[in-house]
Amino acid sequence: MAAAREELQKDLEEVKELLAKATRKRLRDVLMMEKHKLELEIKNQPLPKPKDVIEEEKSSLGGYTVKINNYGWDQSDKFIKIYVSLNGVQKLPAENVQVNFTERSFDLLVKNLNGKNYTMTFNNLLKPISVEGSSRKIKTDTVLVMCKKKREEKWECLTQVEKESKEKEKAAYDTSDPSEGLMNLLKKMYAEGDDEMKRTINKAWVESREKQSKGDIPMDI
Repeated sequence: MAAAREELQKDLEEVKELLAKATRKRLRDVLMMEKHKLELEIKNQPLPKPKDVIEEEKSSLGGYTVKINNYGWDQSDKFIKIYVSLNGVQKLPAENVQVNFTERSFDLLVKNLNGKNYTMTFNNLLKPISVEGSSRKIKTDTVLVMCKKKREEKWECLTQVEKESKEKEKAAYDTSDPSEGLMNLLKKMYAEGDDEMKRTINKAWVESREKQSKGDIPMDI
């Protein structure tokens, strides 16, 4: 959770820097919307548990705890599905398989499976999920975690960190040029934004093109 909060804080600082450089009103409005969105996400992030509480939870589990790193996933229009293979998991009492969901994360805990505990955590999911609509199913040798999408759209990966890693590999950002940095940020905001955000960015683009065609100003977005 702390890592997700830290990433959001870094995004907020970058938006603030770009906001300080922006001069066009429409562009500033778009950046302000993104700023408020990030501030709200940071506010809604659950506070990290105190160290003593975490240690108490670990000690109460007993046995050896294994971090799950191997999984598979796919998606439908409504759900993100994560498949975790654990031999014999179907023999456990249902209460031994627990999943805690938030809007942008989930934690899986499997207790006392063949004398071991298993955990898996996903923070900073790519898009918001419905906590109430998400669930888990226990199948033969498999736990299926079903994250209900808030919006029926395709996910290109599971977490924001994965997406940013891919973008860095493709050199998506070039901060040496402030105007290019603004353009790349706008493209990212458009791709991830809701309908209102997309309408605002489209309007700014159209107005800028109209002014450019009249020779009033150079195109800056």
